[in-house]
This record gives sequence, C-alpha cells and structure tokens, in this order.
Amino acid sequence: PQEICNDPRLFVDGISSHDLHQGQVGNCWFVAACSSLASRESLWQKVIPDWKEQEWNPEKPESYVGIFHFQFWRFGQWLDVVIDDRLPTLHNQLIYCHSNSKNEFWCALVEKAYAKLSGCYEALDGGNTADALVDFTGGVSEPIDLTEGDYITDEAKRNLLFERVLKVHNRGGLISCSIKATSAADMEARLACGLVKGHAYAVTDVRKVRLGHGLLSFFKSEKLDMIRMRNPWGEREWNGPWSDTSEEWQKVSKSEREKMGMTVEDDGEFWMTFEDFCKYFTDIIKCRLINTSYLSIHKTWEEAVLHGAWTRSSDPLKNRSGGCINHKDTFLQNPQYVFDVKKAEDEVLISIQQKPKRTSRKEGKGENLAIGFDIHKVELNRNYRMHTLQQKVASSIYINSRSVFLRTDLKEGRYVIIPTTFDPGHEGEFLLRIFTDVPSDCRELTLDEPPHTCWSGMCGYPQVVSQIHVLAAAGLKNQDSQGGTGLSLPVPSKFKSQKVRSPVKKNTVSPEFDVKGLFYRKKPGQPIIVQIWNHNLISDEFLGQVVLTGDPSDRQSVHTLHLQDKGNRRSNDLPGTIAVKLLSSNILTNV
Repeated sequence: PQEICNDPRLFVDGISSHDLHQGQVGNCWFVAACSSLASRESLWQKVIPDWKEQEWNPEKPESYVGIFHFQFWRFGQWLDVVIDDRLPTLHNQLIYCHSNSKNEFWCALVEKAYAKLSGCYEALDGGNTADALVDFTGGVSEPIDLTEGDYITDEAKRNLLFERVLKVHNRGGLISCSIKATSAADMEARLACGLVKGHAYAVTDVRKVRLGHGLLSFFKSEKLDMIRMRNPWGEREWNGPWSDTSEEWQKVSKSEREKMGMTVEDDGEFWMTFEDFCKYFTDIIKCRLINTSYLSIHKTWEEAVLHGAWTRSSDPLKNRSGGCINHKDTFLQNPQYVFDVKKAEDEVLISIQQKPKRTSRKEGKGENLAIGFDIHKVELNRNYRMHTLQQKVASSIYINSRSVFLRTDLKEGRYVIIPTTFDPGHEGEFLLRIFTDVPSDCRELTLDEPPHTCWSGMCGYPQVVSQIHVLAAAGLKNQDSQGGTGLSLPVPSKFKSQKVRSPVKKNTVSPEFDVKGLFYRKKPGQPIIVQIWNHNLISDEFLGQVVLTGDPSDRQSVHTLHLQDKGNRRSNDLPGTIAVKLLSSNILTNV
C-alpha cells in the first residue's frame, strides 16, 4: 500500500457499500457480498476484528509490520486468516477489488484473505454469492428462483415474499440478487433497462416507501414496496421507473427521500419497485442470521450442528456413500440423522454444507459435489438405522452448490434426515444444521441393530423385530369436551416393557393416528398390545385394546380389529375398531 499511495488507510471516512469496485477477476459475486457486508457494522466488525488496532497509525509508523488478519466462518467455525500487505498491481494500480479512494485498502485486503482461504485469486473467478454471504456471517443462505414462483402475476405470493425479504433485512441479514445468463454470450450483457445479465447485485435496502407530501402522506396509507440494489462495477444502473432521475420520485416527499438516502449519481446504486424487481431479476439469495439468543425480542431458534462424511466401503452395512433415492439398492447406505418435532406442528430449517475442496494454483478451483437430502417420517422410538424406505415427507433440491437449504413445516413425530450425494461412490465431508422452535435432540444413527453386550448371554438378545403402524380408529366411545384420544403400545418382557405413546388427538371419536412403533423382541411368543386411552386432566380413561402376535409369517397387510377390554372378557364388548399394519422379521436389519 505505501508503494501505491503516500497515506494508506484501512478505512477512509468509515466503511460503506459505495467503497467497492470490481477489478479484473470475475468476482462480482464476492464484491456484491462485500457491499452487503459493508452496510452491517456488527457483521463487518466480526470479519475485520480489531480494526482500530489494524489501522495505519501515522504517529507511530514503526508499529506497522505489514500483517493483517481477518475472520471467515467456514464449516461450523470462525477461522482467522493472516496475510501480508502485498497486493497484485499493474502500472501501480490495483487489478482486483479496489476502493473509490486510492488510499483505502480494506476491500483489497479482505479479498486477498478470502483468496488465501479459497486457495488462490483464480478460485474467486465465477463463484457463488451465497457462499460468501455465509462465510461473512455464519448464517444460512436460502436461494429463491423468482421465475418458478410466478411472482410477477401472483400479487399475494409476491407480497408474502416481500415481507420475508423485509424481515431478513430488518433483522440484520444479507441479500443478493442476479439475472440468469442463458448462454456464454449473455454473461454480463446489458439489457435495455440498464440491468446486467449474469451479474451479482447487492441488496442494500428494503422498505415500504410512503407516498405523498406533507401531512397528507401521514393520513394516506399508500405505501410502495421498494428495494435498493448496487452494481459492484460502481456504475450502470437501472433506467426504468424509480431510477435516479425518473419523475416517479416527485410522488415522494423530500424528507422521505432523505430518509431513504436517495442520490442522483451514477454510482451503481438504484431503487426499484418490488414488482419490477420480480419482473426483471430471476434469482434472490437471502442469508438469514438465525437468532439463537434467549435475550432477544425476536423468535429464538434451537440449533443442532453435526459433522458427517460420505465414505465408501465394500461392506453394505459400513458403506456411507449410497447416492440419492434414485439408487434404491444403496440409498439407505448413506449417513442417517434422527430428530424430533415436539410441537403439534413446527417450522424446521435445514441446511447441509459440504466441505470446500482446497484448491491450488495448479488445479484451479475445486468442484462441488451435487448434494441434497430427504426427510422420512419414522417410528416414534427409532434408535437404529433405517433398512427399509419409510414415508418421505420432504426433500431438498440436488445441486452442485456448496450448501443446500430447505424450510418446511412438519407435524409432531420423529424424523430421519438422509444427506446424500447425487451419485453413489462419492466421498466428502459435510456439516448438517437443523433449526427448530424447541430442541430437536438431533443425533446420528450409527448402529444397525441393538448391540451385543456382556448381559446379552444372561438376559437374552432380541430374536424378532416388529414394526407396528397404527393407522386410525373408528366408532370410539364419546369423550368429554376437554379430553383427547391417545395410543399406548406396550410390549411386555421379563424386565421392563417397551412402550410408545402417540400424540393426543382431540375432539374426535375417529382419530387418524398414523404413528409407528418399533420393537426388538427377545421372546417372540409374547404379545404386542395396542391400547387406546381418553386423555383427561386428572386421570386417563381406558377405551380398549387389541392384542397382536407379531408372527413373522403373518403377511396380512392391514388388520381391522374390534377393541377388547383388559383380561378375558369378550373380544368385541367395547365400542370401536382400530386399523393396524404389522411387519415382523427374524432378521433385525430388515426393518
């Protein structure tokens, strides 16, 4: 820096999204992410730690030793990256990311540190904005394809998307957007409206803009959904409605324009209505900062973080690289993670991130594997790996990006996530993150069956595995208005009974249960009992039961049975029937 200018500085007049200009490497994605970062003080101070101590001090030139350090979030932890101050130049000009001020160097130094983390500057050519946003924040990136969602014509859907984008912005998240290039010739081609294809833009503001002047604007409720973007080139702006010099700005009072930071300069920053935004842009990336603090006024999420790997083995029970569900013979040979949804219904956020492949100048940038995951609803008490496919309730897209994200609503129960590569046989490490409203107790399923222990010889070892799937009940005894119906599935044994309880179904005499239990049985001759209870505040009321043998030779798919009383009384003396599926096997790894 001191060979480029006389008075080098980390920052000149603070840090701003206007500081950055893209250089000769094709990393508009990285510069767009930096522009977003510059607008969030709490975030850039994490990436540029001790910035006051790292700043040049003209009064103590001897304290400068040409070392800087920056922090980036990678694979579940913040990494400290140390660099020297040598920067690539041509004719004494910076050739990569640079600032408006010739003596401001924060963006060039952050770029160098990120290039070191990625392997080399070449690895930054043509990257993914979502990756940089996550690396700057430790957040979760959610890409949205605006062309698939019909946001142009569906106003209600567009309004809902705007509210979500506004919420991410207001809660400190980072946002980027782009227009897909359909061919090599399309890359960075300028449209008649001034926008550039195949080019990443930083979203620097999102707000509802009040229309009108003076007191009239306060009494009128008319507001316009607006979004502000910045081109990393620092020039070439949108020239349509609400562009810098358009007449639409006459509808907004001077005070409102000042509040929005409205300027008439070709600085690459411009406003659009959200409707026009959805019309012209094809992709938006929201990087959400997931709040896990209990001291916040906003919703607090519970986070589970697990490291895993896809590894190859010739033994099917040890192979952990089975490919996606298209490969039915090997799909269940992937890593499996179980988690619980403990509310009647809960919003669940899931992110899987593959470990970036280290690159070198010789190799260029590392290629990502095509990855994704499926979610299956399983038995309420499953503690061992799945060996047969069960009901799939959600799945992500499969894509060769560093991370894949899914937001879904799941009903109360137990679920298994299976992260996979698209094709079998690929190896790599990954990071799984799950966010729920209450703790999900997420953990990896590593065992295929109950382990043999020193007690197995004395106490016995399971001979049969049985899966009970209770579908529904009908014609039950009427309950009081405060009650609800629940299931209990006890399997008696000499030492203790294995028991599974279903969630309670309220205000119905024909409950749809759709719950499963899994039992490893040491004495195949002992029965499996399914009981139905009326759940009350003080004490539960027994409504009836059925007794199943769990014989592996029984191949009948669904049993519809009359409820019995306890003991030796007649089998149909209690009102109601229950529909049950039963699957048993002498081979414990068959279910």
